Amino acid sequence: VIMNDETVHQLCKQAVAQAQAGADVVSPSDMMDGRVGALRAALDAEGFQHVSIMSYTAKYASSFYGPFREALDSNPRFGDKKTYQMNPANYREALTEMREDESEGADILLVKPGLPYLDIIRLLRDNSPLPIAAYQVSGEYAMIKAAGALKMIDEEKVMMESLMCLRRAGADIILTYSALQAARCLCGEKR
Repeated sequence: VIMNDETVHQLCKQAVAQAQAGADVVSPSDMMDGRVGALRAALDAEGFQHVSIMSYTAKYASSFYGPFREALDSNPRFGDKKTYQMNPANYREALTEMREDESEGADILLVKPGLPYLDIIRLLRDNSPLPIAAYQVSGEYAMIKAAGALKMIDEEKVMMESLMCLRRAGADIILTYSALQAARCLCGEKR
């Protein structure tokens, strides 16, 4: 049972607590309706107008989350998350969610996962002035790492190419498990 309003209330309490602890950006992954506006109001009411909201604008019900869910033992015990995460076949919903998040005060629009949804990143980039973020999730990372370990690909080159593709699609910000490895590569450091 999805408890939208109750969840949004709890998210507001969490966002304020995170801001009080020094967070510059909050980004709950819940996909509840009205969350961005409620978060903005709660943060502003507590004097945290400077804290940004990175909205999970297009979070798809994806199988690419598998390694993360397995690591946390957080797979649903029953049912699935398709009732509140987006249908991977529906690209139009991303535009609707984008417009809602913009009108409610989002500062950054996030697409999750990244690589399988390059078209959605481009769609948002072409239709919004806000920064676009892409989340390269655990399944994307695991595929590159596993194929690299098996010597099926050059792991570093494929990792950097995948990040470049996210950027080329229109991502201003990329969240990735490869962040440290990519930073070392960009700085010319060897493994």
